[in-house]
Amino acid sequence: MRPIAIRHGETESNVQGREMGQLDSPLTPRGIQQAHAIARRLARVPFDALYSSDLGRAVQTADIIGASCGKKVTIDDGLRERHMGIFQGLTVAEMRERFPKERQDYERIGFEYVIPGGESARQRLERSVRVLTAIANRHTEETVVVVTHGGFLMGFFESVLGMVPGNGWRFKRHNGSYNAFEYRDGRWSLEVWNDVSHLDGTGT
Repeated sequence: MRPIAIRHGETESNVQGREMGQLDSPLTPRGIQQAHAIARRLARVPFDALYSSDLGRAVQTADIIGASCGKKVTIDDGLRERHMGIFQGLTVAEMRERFPKERQDYERIGFEYVIPGGESARQRLERSVRVLTAIANRHTEETVVVVTHGGFLMGFFESVLGMVPGNGWRFKRHNGSYNAFEYRDGRWSLEVWNDVSHLDGTGT
């Protein structure tokens, strides 16, 4: 089974540097361009099903892909971004001002820290593996496109490569990027990461 994982197009919150988590933010004009660009690429790639996170920025991206490729979008809320709890909607500076202790704990504890009202990075990683493995088991020997989020993808990427958690930041993960994995004999492997060759001309 081969899942092609797409990060949604650029959003207003991405431009503003806000951590939206499971809140939402509309695509920017460039984000819409990115969604159309990845849709054109996927129109040349035979695939069997199209899944999306239920958050609006992912759905908007997936709808553009679905319209271009003639595929119905299946919504799966397990593909959501990490729930950032009290940090949602804030910039890093705002987090440090409003929640100095919690932000300090977040930076110090890292992977295991459960944000008040939200999730830990471990919980997000475990969810990503559980959800994508369930999709893989429903689509044995098929290719599936999944539209999701940067943090979700990063946790999964770290898991597949067996990286020490929290080191994925060393690898870029652009909006509208093309990422491909393979699931075979109960094991995950990486094929392609952060391919943005289709985004030429979008200012990415």
